[in-house]
Amino acid sequence: MTGRAGRLPAAFMRGGTSKALMLRRADLPGPLADWAPAFLSLMGSPDPHGRQLDGMGGGLSSVSKICVVEPSSRPDADIDYTFVQVSVRDARIDLSGNCGNMLAAVGPFAVDEGMVSLADGPATLRIHNTNTRKLIRAAFAVADGRAAYRGDLAIPGVAGTGAPVRLDFLDPGGATTGRLLPTGRVRETLDVPGLGAFAVSMVDAANACVFVRAADLGLAGTELPAALEAVPGLLGRLARIRAAASVAMGIARDETEAAGITHVPFIALVAPPADAATLSGEPVPADGIDLSARVISNGVPHQALPLTATLCLAVAARLEGSLVHEVARPAGEGALRVGMPSGVLTADAVVGREGGAWRAERGSFFRTARLLMRGEVFYDAAAPV
Repeated sequence: MTGRAGRLPAAFMRGGTSKALMLRRADLPGPLADWAPAFLSLMGSPDPHGRQLDGMGGGLSSVSKICVVEPSSRPDADIDYTFVQVSVRDARIDLSGNCGNMLAAVGPFAVDEGMVSLADGPATLRIHNTNTRKLIRAAFAVADGRAAYRGDLAIPGVAGTGAPVRLDFLDPGGATTGRLLPTGRVRETLDVPGLGAFAVSMVDAANACVFVRAADLGLAGTELPAALEAVPGLLGRLARIRAAASVAMGIARDETEAAGITHVPFIALVAPPADAATLSGEPVPADGIDLSARVISNGVPHQALPLTATLCLAVAARLEGSLVHEVARPAGEGALRVGMPSGVLTADAVVGREGGAWRAERGSFFRTARLLMRGEVFYDAAAPV
């Protein structure tokens, strides 16, 4: 280990409804797990006040992230992308899952950093996410040899507009556990120690998720994040359901280990379409959505929806018999419109059967991204030699 102070070349970017430090793998010798003290310092964690004022984080899981990018050695990919979730309050990083929102920034970052060379105009990059060992195809515009960020696409939760980035998750099933349905069932009863039995659907597409009916917890499913946090004991109960699901899905051996794996599985509350209001006060009419969803990310209600959890939600809505399929308005072959705290998010998923088993063929989204800063970022912690 070296001295306590250090610096790294970095960019700071928004991808979808998240923000992250973007680092080159070549600047981080050795295993990324050994960089945990430096990563924590970069983001200002652990912070018992939950604000991360002494780092680049913003006090929420959606803005306490690091993306590590490098040219890929795989013949079927152009770049490798490793996602690092940094806990806000605890001295912990998590490499167990992917971040779909930040995927919108990964391709543009690789182009801007000269990791790949693309002609001006529409471009497509094949991204290998090392956390889940899955491939994602990112399509975006290039101008003057750099990624284009200006455009007319607006996405819920982000003010203004940007250039569209289309993300196609290829064969997303089993990203965390190796199986689209980790237990082999689309719906089951989960026994949660100290709480009792809950009907759940446990699905693994892009990232593992456990879906619970909001009504089974006495909720409407339209509550905003602050209202969810204000319900006495709710987040603790959801954490226990998530831990039990983690064990049932084979992600963790026991509840103690599950508590240390903070990124996956996501736990999502689902409900039928209903009139609701967004964080900005704008109304979301019931006839404009196919279902309502609220996601808990790293123990905190998400201000929007994690992109990978939304993809998993869209896949689950296509699985007949799942809780998501039960509460969702029949959408035929159209994209799923999900009512969430920041508005309406649209997700498209193609699901079929092979040999009698369900298979997720792909899931697609449009996001935007923007480069916010490029320079050096400083840390005050031990780092590998």
